[in-house]
Amino acid sequence: MAYTYASYTASNGVVLYTLKTSPNNVYIKNIGSVPVTGQSTTGVNGGYFDPNTGNLLQIAVNNDVAVNGTGYGGGSANLGSVPRGTLVWDSTESQFSVQVKQTKDQLAVVKRTAYWAQGGISMSLNSDSTWAAQADSENMQNRTGSVERTGLVYNSTNNIWLVVTPTKCTAAAFRTAIKEKVGSGTLVNGIFLDGGSSTQITSAEKTYGASTRPVYQMVALRS
Repeated sequence: MAYTYASYTASNGVVLYTLKTSPNNVYIKNIGSVPVTGQSTTGVNGGYFDPNTGNLLQIAVNNDVAVNGTGYGGGSANLGSVPRGTLVWDSTESQFSVQVKQTKDQLAVVKRTAYWAQGGISMSLNSDSTWAAQADSENMQNRTGSVERTGLVYNSTNNIWLVVTPTKCTAAAFRTAIKEKVGSGTLVNGIFLDGGSSTQITSAEKTYGASTRPVYQMVALRS
C-alpha cells in the first residue's frame, strides 16, 4: 500500500491529519458496525448514514456496485431532496471530478465497470465566494458549527488526500486550512464527508476517532 501520512497545523489553528495516495489505491468499503478505528484497513470515515438502521445516505460505489446492497440505503443514491457533490474517479479517463448528482446512474463516466464514487458535499475549492451557498444548496449539515471534520481533496496531478481534523471548527475553517496546507497550491476540488462524532481515521501512523460510533462505510486504501 503506497501512501504518505502527514500532519499539519494551519495558521487558523486547525490541525490536519492527511493520507496522500493514488486514486487507484482507493476503494469504497462497507464496514458495518465496526468503526474505522477498529479496522485493519487504512482510511477515513465516509458519507452520511442513518445511525438507527445503518442505511447509507450517500453514493458509495465501486465499479457501479453499491457497497451496501441494491436496496434503499445501499449507497446507490444521495438520499434526500437535492443532489449532492460526489467525488468520482474515472479510471478509464484517469480523471477526477466532483459531480452534483442524485444517483449513481446519473454519474458521467466512460465505463461503468471502471470507477469509484463517494458522495458528500461540494467543497468548491476554486470558488471562495460561492462555496458556502453551494454547500447550503446541497443541505450540508452544521456548516457553521464547531465540530471535527473529514474530507477528500485532489490536485492537478491526480493525487488524492484523505483529510481529518480533530479540531472542532467550522466548515469554512477546515476548507481554509486544507487550501493553505495541502497540495502546495495544486488542489483542484474536493468534498466534505460526514463529520462531528463520525470523524475517524486509521493508519499505521495515526488512529483518531471523535467517537467510537459505527459509521458503516469508509474510504479505504488497498493493502
